[in-house]
Amino acid sequence: MKPIPNQNSLREHLLDLELSLMEPALRRDPARVAALLDSDFVEIGSSGCLWSREEILLLLATESDYQPPTVEDFHLRPLTADLALVTYRTRRDNGSQALRSSLWRRHGADWRCAFHQATPAP
Repeated sequence: MKPIPNQNSLREHLLDLELSLMEPALRRDPARVAALLDSDFVEIGSSGCLWSREEILLLLATESDYQPPTVEDFHLRPLTADLALVTYRTRRDNGSQALRSSLWRRHGADWRCAFHQATPAP
């Protein structure tokens, strides 16, 4: 059985990956986004819509006015040596907030997001 990676370095690494997925230039580049999403990636958006990997790649490539939210309360929960859950809150300038969770799966030295969910929060 593989050991669970060092939690502090893994937390920082997955936080960096989550933040990179919020960068407007990266979001508009399907190849760069695809490199961060697992082949079976699914997302449940804050709207309640279910998105496949292919749908997310197309949607993000056409975004024109995306403003990254502020990320707060980022927590890591290692599940196995190759699977980790991260949870956090986002806040937007318009006052909207969401609770978010992502499952990250390790493939060799790389981590890819397998699942993401956003839930509107008060």
